[in-house]
Amino acid sequence: MQSTFHGLETARRAMMTQQYALHTTGHNIANANTEGYTRQRVNFQQTEAYPSIGKNAPRLPGNLGTGVAAGSIQRVRDAFLDVQYRTENNKVGYWDSRAKALEKMEDILNEPSNEGLNQQIDMLWMGLQDLSVDPEDTGARSVVRQRAVAVAETLNYLANSLSAVRNDYKNEIQVTETEVNALLNQLNNVNEQIRKTEPHGYVTNDLYDQQDQLLDQLSGIVNIQVQREKSGGQPNAAAEGAVTVYLLDEQGNRSMILVNGKSLDPNDPDDYSHAKMSIDLSGDYVNNIAFFKHDADVNDLASVPLGQMGAAEIGNGELKALIEAYGYVLTNGDGEQTVHGLYPDMLAELDTMAKTFADELNAIHSSGYTLGTESDPAVLGGNFFVFDDANPARSIKVSNDILTNLNKIAASSVNPNALTVESRASYEALMNEHPVNFTAVSNFLSEEAEFRDNIARSFPGNGTNAKHLANAKDASLFSNGGTIGSYYQSVIGEMAVSAQEANRMVRTAGTLRDSVDFRRQSVSNVSLDEEMTLMIQYQHAYNAAARNITMVDEMLDRIINGMGVVGR
Repeated sequence: MQSTFHGLETARRAMMTQQYALHTTGHNIANANTEGYTRQRVNFQQTEAYPSIGKNAPRLPGNLGTGVAAGSIQRVRDAFLDVQYRTENNKVGYWDSRAKALEKMEDILNEPSNEGLNQQIDMLWMGLQDLSVDPEDTGARSVVRQRAVAVAETLNYLANSLSAVRNDYKNEIQVTETEVNALLNQLNNVNEQIRKTEPHGYVTNDLYDQQDQLLDQLSGIVNIQVQREKSGGQPNAAAEGAVTVYLLDEQGNRSMILVNGKSLDPNDPDDYSHAKMSIDLSGDYVNNIAFFKHDADVNDLASVPLGQMGAAEIGNGELKALIEAYGYVLTNGDGEQTVHGLYPDMLAELDTMAKTFADELNAIHSSGYTLGTESDPAVLGGNFFVFDDANPARSIKVSNDILTNLNKIAASSVNPNALTVESRASYEALMNEHPVNFTAVSNFLSEEAEFRDNIARSFPGNGTNAKHLANAKDASLFSNGGTIGSYYQSVIGEMAVSAQEANRMVRTAGTLRDSVDFRRQSVSNVSLDEEMTLMIQYQHAYNAAARNITMVDEMLDRIINGMGVVGR
């Protein structure tokens, strides 16, 4: 039998449900500027109709509704846009870090400019040409010495500066490793709270927002894939669940579970909640990346990693760009290890250039004669530059003999008339080769040549060897036939193209990410205009429900106080 007070209950439910909607709208407005907040909505649903199906149910022409209820409060979010955003954010993280590394390198090399290495080398060639015209001039010799010092100091500065920035990237990798582990730990904590709450029917919207913020941050550092895990018990239909986070390799394949969204199996000792990343920086490069259980001691040799991968195998993201900047090791099929990376490669190019440059000038200089005096006769020149074979660019400098005595610059060539007939023929044969092997010439003059007595081996006014030194700028010194200048220009050109590509990719990926984020925010962000409109809508519905109660109250008053008084 239908209750006389049925209308009151229906109106009460309407008031309460509209009140929930107003509270949710107020919560949205309050968090309009909260970063990472996703707007929420109340899912209205009809309450069970009257009467229910049964043998004794009263016969009515149709079910009579009993009102409305707030089924759940749900986030308004598009999961597909989240996936798109994290994909583009991962690309931006990689290219932005790579572009910054190349930008720092460009700032150090500073080419083209009047202070760069290329200009300093050109100035040295000009000084040598001036010296070939007047080899006895002290001023010309001083200019050559100072410009040679400038070349050596510029190479030292470039190598030291690049090495310093490279060491900074080592520290940055360690900081990023700590950041990744902190994010994984936070994600696991959020997962635990969600798994404890959802089985009781609650919808943890604030925890879902924390989840998405952490996943967005993590996606910029490493390439990840996210999978939602349904909670046990009796979760609400709007519950989203915990997340399992997979690490993707360079090919986009799952290589490691970073965060396990499922409940742990107490009977499985190998089951784990989340991993800890450990990057091996024991050498002067990144060896590999290992993953351990979160509570393992990575420094304990007895700790067995859950998995590991080579530095070159990790997927895109900020971490990969940092590793590529610092340097990583690759092992070929023969087991030989080579180090690759932006800064190691540039340092290797500078070392190759410095060694080739110094070796060529040393060979030419050793085939000429110094400026003799009465107390110090002319002798074959020694090395013009000295350096450590392990790091030529960082250690190259002008020899101490030249630094202390300008006359030690070997600007003169040997006097052919001072050689015996046979030695002169051999010398001329060596000098007529193309290109001239000045190392062979130097060895011949110092070890094999026979000289005639009482004839000067060189003349002070002879600047032929200085001319040979100046002509070294056009010598093909590299396997590709390049000169010192063209080799350095090709190195700078490759760096510039790489920097240009990185900046272009930052703009392209950034534009795509911003576009996806705009669509995502249009779905998830709080619109004050929309919320104010909904507030008015819910307020009118609340007022109408209150008016309905007044109307039912008047009906009940008539029934209770007005009926049964006829004839009184």
